[in-house]
Amino acid sequence: MTRVAAIDCGTNSIRLLVADADPATGELVDLDRRMTIVRLGQGVDRTGRLAPEALERTFAACREYAAIIKEHGAERLRFVATSASRDAENRDEFVRGVLDILGVEPEVITGDQEAGFSFTGATKELAGSDHLDKPYLVVDIGGGSTEFVVGDDQVRGARSVDVGCVRMTERHLVRDGAVTDPPTEEQIAAVRADIERALDLAEESVPLREARTLVGLAGSVTTVSAIAQELPEYDSRRIHHSRVPRTKVREITEWLLHSTHAERAAVPSMHPGRVDVIAAGALVLLSIMNRIGAEEVVVSEHDILDGIAWSLA
Repeated sequence: MTRVAAIDCGTNSIRLLVADADPATGELVDLDRRMTIVRLGQGVDRTGRLAPEALERTFAACREYAAIIKEHGAERLRFVATSASRDAENRDEFVRGVLDILGVEPEVITGDQEAGFSFTGATKELAGSDHLDKPYLVVDIGGGSTEFVVGDDQVRGARSVDVGCVRMTERHLVRDGAVTDPPTEEQIAAVRADIERALDLAEESVPLREARTLVGLAGSVTTVSAIAQELPEYDSRRIHHSRVPRTKVREITEWLLHSTHAERAAVPSMHPGRVDVIAAGALVLLSIMNRIGAEEVVVSEHDILDGIAWSLA
């Protein structure tokens, strides 16, 4: 086995996985898996730059992760940065900070690379399942972008589009510097229209409707699963490989879109950092299910982070 450390830095969160990987058996044994909401993409859609306070939150998480990686004695480390740092004018400042703290340069990957990592991470352990039909459509709903990958044993098509829970919230659901509580029907319609345009773009290069199984990744999807199961707290074991029917996703999305901040914050499985962006993320998921006619989504806790780890093994 090879002990590896993978870091995925997205628009909303930064995550760490330290694991023992055995390529011969396809086994990935978690030693430490954690997530910190840092909102690196705060305001990027509007300003084109990473905010100083967002950079400092991210660097603080990096310092914490550096100590954990050292403690576990990981042999290899890979740091992958996604949507927000692709878009920012001052991404060199971000790169220098990460290099100083962790000793590796963050790889600001393309949307296609991001999609490939997500597909590997989500489907490697599904290969032996007799209950899921191929091809899969893996959908990774992030903060700034959503990745679509269709494939069976290998990728057939991939596309990243600029709709994510943070970007959609900041673009359409904010008034006078605060998230509308709750959003107006006009705001919701604007989010829906933006998502539909993005799905049109994705379908230009990815055969979305050929998929027989929809696999959903990342915090918006896992939170919808936790709400559907009425979990008393967030429980990865119960969420991983759970299945949520489209009717339930629609019910939850409508509630989230028309609820107040306080009502969403009262959900016991809701991470505080997702309270203001979860409604937009759920709407992205529902729109995808409607577009391809998926009757359910298979929820995976294994995603781009696992794909990064496998690339080191």
